[in-house]
Formats: sequence, C-alpha cells, structure tokens
Amino acid sequence: MIPSPPICILYSQDADLVRRVKAFLSALAQVRHVSSPDRLDAVLQQNSPAILVLDLRAKEARDLLEQIQTALPEILVIALGTLRSEPLREVEHSGIYAAEDLQIDRRRLQGLVSRGFDHLRVLQENRDLRDHALVPFAAEPLRRVEAPPERREASMPLLRFPRVFRRFDNVEALLASVVENVADATGVGRVGIFSKIRQSDRYRLRAGLRCLPETYDIEYGERDALVRWFELHAHLICRANLPQVDPAQRAIMRRALDTFAAEVIVPLHAAGRIIGWVFFGHRVTGQRFESSDLEALMVLAEHVSTVLENALLNEEVRVQKTLAETLLKSIPPGIVATDQEANIRWFNPTAEQILGVDAQDALNHPIEAVGGRLAAFLRETLDAHENLPARQWIDPNTRRSLSVETRRLVDEKTPLGAVAVVHDLTTEDNLRQKQDLVDRAAFWTDLAASMSHEIRNPLVAIKTFAQLLPERFEDPDFRKDFNEIVVQEIDRLDKIITQINNFAHPSELVMKPVDLRGPLKKAIELAKGRVTKNGVAIDTTLPNDLPRVLGDEDALTEAFAHIVANAAEATSGQSKPRITLAAKSIHEGGRTSGVVITVQDNGRGISADLREKIFSPFCTTKARGMGLGLPIVKRTVFDHNGRVDIDSNPHGTSVSIMLPATTIAK
Repeated sequence: MIPSPPICILYSQDADLVRRVKAFLSALAQVRHVSSPDRLDAVLQQNSPAILVLDLRAKEARDLLEQIQTALPEILVIALGTLRSEPLREVEHSGIYAAEDLQIDRRRLQGLVSRGFDHLRVLQENRDLRDHALVPFAAEPLRRVEAPPERREASMPLLRFPRVFRRFDNVEALLASVVENVADATGVGRVGIFSKIRQSDRYRLRAGLRCLPETYDIEYGERDALVRWFELHAHLICRANLPQVDPAQRAIMRRALDTFAAEVIVPLHAAGRIIGWVFFGHRVTGQRFESSDLEALMVLAEHVSTVLENALLNEEVRVQKTLAETLLKSIPPGIVATDQEANIRWFNPTAEQILGVDAQDALNHPIEAVGGRLAAFLRETLDAHENLPARQWIDPNTRRSLSVETRRLVDEKTPLGAVAVVHDLTTEDNLRQKQDLVDRAAFWTDLAASMSHEIRNPLVAIKTFAQLLPERFEDPDFRKDFNEIVVQEIDRLDKIITQINNFAHPSELVMKPVDLRGPLKKAIELAKGRVTKNGVAIDTTLPNDLPRVLGDEDALTEAFAHIVANAAEATSGQSKPRITLAAKSIHEGGRTSGVVITVQDNGRGISADLREKIFSPFCTTKARGMGLGLPIVKRTVFDHNGRVDIDSNPHGTSVSIMLPATTIAK
C-alpha cells in the first residue's frame, strides 16, 4: 500500500534542482532528499516501493542506477539530465520509467509522478494478491513455547528498568535513557521511540539506538496511515507474523517495518490516544521473537507509555512554569505575591526596583519586609476575602509615587493568597507637574493677552471722551454721548471682570433630578437674547419620555446657552441658516442609561488649527469675547459625569453632550 502522502526520493547535489522539485511535488508527495551515494540504497530500502528522481549529473549516478535496477525492481526511476546529452540518451534505453530534461516544467513532472504512483499501487496490489495466494503454504504459525520460569526471567528483565527514569527532568534525556535501558533489557541491537512532545507536534524519532540516519528525518501526522492503523487496531506489528495478516493491512505494516529497519513495532497509549510507538530491530543473538517475547514487549510498552506520559506532563508543566516566570519578570508593573499566611512567594525584578528591596531579603519572609503600607494593604485584602480598590501613596524609602492594586488568589474555591500589582507613577507625576506648570504659564499668558485686548478698547473710548471733556463740556450732545458711552464701556469692563471671576470661582452646584426639557428651552431663549443680529429659527426635538439626570439646572442652562449661541453666530452670513437641537434617550441592555443632546448647525465650521484648542480658555475667533464659553461647557459636563464631543467640517458643526440618567426619584 502506498502511504499518504506517497514518498518520492530525490538524489542530487544541486541545491537549485532540489528546491524546484520540492516545490513542484509538494502537493503530490513527501519529497526526501538524499545527497550522499552511500545512503541512497538504505533510504530506498526503507521506503520501497517509491519513485526515485535521479539527477544524472550527481556523483556515481550511473552506477547507482544499475544497482537499483538489479536489487530494487519496485523502485520507479525518473532520470533527469541535460537535453541531448550522452548520459540521458543511454538511460532512455535502459528500461527506466522516464528520462527527462533537467528543465522539466511543473505540469510535466507532476503528471509523470502521479502516473508513477498509480503504477506502484497496481504493483502493490499484485504483490498482495501473490502473498495472499501463498498464505496456505506459509510456515506454521508461531506457537507459544512455555519456557522455564528461570529462563524467562533471565532473558528479559523488563520490569526493572523504569526505576532509573525518576531522576530525569528533560524529556529528550529521559527518552535517550529509556532507549538504552530497553535495548539492554530486551537484548535488541536497534531501538527507537517515535512520539510527540506537544499536542501540536508531529510524530518523529525522539531517541534511538543504532537507527538509520534517515529515520531522524521522518515525520508522521495525525492523519498518516500508520497512526490511524495504530488507533484502529491498537496492537503491535511483527514482521514474522506478516504472512498471517490481511493483505489490506499487510502493506502498511511492511512499509512501517521497512522504514524503521525494524522487526517489531509496539504502539504507546496514554489517555485513550496514541502518543507514539517504540520499534525494535533484530535481537543481538539473532534469535527470532517468540510469542512470549511479544507479550513481554507489550508489557514493556505499557511501562514506557507511563514513563513517557508522565514526562510529557512534567514537560508541559515546566514550559508553563517557565512562561509564567518569564512573563512576570518581563511585565512593567511590580508583582508581589503572598500565600495565605502573608509570606512572600513571588517578588519580580520590577518590584525590587520600585520598592528598593532585594528579592533575597523578601522571598519567604513576612510581607512586612517590603514596607508597612503595602503589608497592611495585602493583609487587609487577605482578611477581607475580596478585591479592594486601588490606592496611591508615596513610598517612604524610595520617595516614589506608587499605585497599588491587590487581588485575591483563588483556585476555584480554595484560597491561595493575594497578589499586589505595583505601578510606579513617579515619572507620570513629574511629567504631569511639568505640564501643569506649562499650562499655568500658558493660561496666564492667554489671560493677559485677552484682557489687554478686551480692556484696552473701552479704556481708549473713556480716555478719548475724558480728553475732549474740557473743550466740549458746554455741548449738551457731547455730554449726553459722554454719559452713555462711558457708562457702557464701564459696564463692559465690569462684565469682563465678572466673566473671569465666574470662570475662576464657579458657584457651587446644587444637584437634583432635572427634566432637561426645561434647561434646554431656557437656554434657547437666553441664546436668542445674546445673539440679536441673527434671527435664525431653531428646530427642536424634545421627547416627553426623556429620563431625568442628576444636575444643577442653572449650570446646565448656561452650558446649553453657550452652545446654541455659538451655533447662531456660526450661521451668520449663511443664505439659509439652520440650527437643530435634539435630545434622545440612550438604551443599554434593555434599560435607559442616559440622554444625548445634539446641537447641529450649517455654519462655516471650525478651522483645523483651532480644533485641538477649542476647549482651552481664551481661545476665540470673535472680535469681542474672552473665549470662555466652551471651557465652561466642558467643565459643566465633566461635573455632571458626562461627555462632550464636537464634529466639525466646512459644511457645519455638530456638538453632542451625553449625560447619565439618574435613578433618584423626583
């Protein structure tokens, strides 16, 4: 039976040809490359029947071809040579399967190989039929010969060797020791173990004694015919018993035995699945395996399966432990873990740096070794049997600003201890302080510039009238204008001072459940009074089922008025100005979670250079104004646990304010 995928042997020393052939045949066959003439015969015997792609330029290619035709007639040869060269013309008449140009294209080579595998299948079927016809005349089946007890115990002391495996932690080293001890216990010259180390691995030779070199290159997948055969039949394979085996199974068994140059192959089982197999060559005495020997090998395989299963579990635990330790050592926060008695069991390098404590002085010591504040927090977490909110403090030893979160460590319902995740906020705090200084300096700079602009204009008007007053005091019209303008400009100065004072010292909020329809309607009227030149109508959509929010009605009215006034000013100059104000409920998980208020206009939009600064104080494009409207809006929304978003383009601006709904009764 041809394996799936079938095997194609490539003999060449040309790296480019090897690459091309493997690429051409990757979908059809498993290509095994051989470059040494001394190993070609062994590889072919391991994999017969197979297709051989022979590079006629390779070392000793002609001599090897003659040997193969004589000794291995079941090998189909595809010879590749230089077009119209003497070697290629000679092999064309030597009876090989095909002779082709070295520059053969993909389709031609795939067609030859595909038809070659079909031919090999026919040959295999004929061989199986011949073997089946000869079964009645085959040698008498093996009979179980009862050996004296002392002889059986002396010939195969199979139950003694597993004791030596307890000292191995590495799977590869363990399997190497298993192979040596199995060979010694069974008196076999060649032993090998195929297995998977991890679930995603392929089966390959993990350890071997006197195995053929090519065996180390062989791999098997879960869907390979040999693996499936072991899963289905779950018994050993013995070359001496092949004549009594069904022809449909005999081909798989013979190919496996030939591939490993083995006499017996015994599967290894664990947890109801195949984890590998162990194969045995000839006994060093040359004696054949009797039925009692095969039974002993099955017992031996059970021991090897147990040893291998435990080793694989230990290997998985070791890998997981290594990954966990590497992760904990690499992550930026400091990690301090304790057991239920508050003794430190884990202390990563980052924690050493943050807390200024060496791991040697902390591990296996009470938690107080790393500081009283952290110790109290962890002990509180252990006693509370729950996770506590994060806390911040300045470490007295290192003067670092720390943020610490604690978590309970629980395996299902079994408490194991607690862990503290320590964040060093020193750098962030320093940057924040520096940014505050920069922002404060920018604030005063902007305030001075804005005030100088806003105050200078009324002062100039007052100064001008004051200078003209001695000359035109007798003019009643002048005295009337002087009275109106000076009072107007003084009121303007007072308004500027009031705005700045209100921004710097906002009034205390009085929070209560609020129906937003009231503040929104008041805000529209207030905005209309502030923007007298633009009589644009405002389309409103205010449903009656809006949920109430917890807020200060006056503060919300002022914030909404600023937004509506800005929208009205943005639409000045438009041929068809339009402003819409809409409110709607927000639903999450079947409940009403909040309200979103949207004010949209079709004005000229906000320029790109101002979009990042629109919430900064004193940022304005108006000829008059302090630029405090949107900063007041943002602060008010923030005080109400809401969020404000602005989307602007040359065709208009949309301002959305989200406020959470309240569950407090009216």
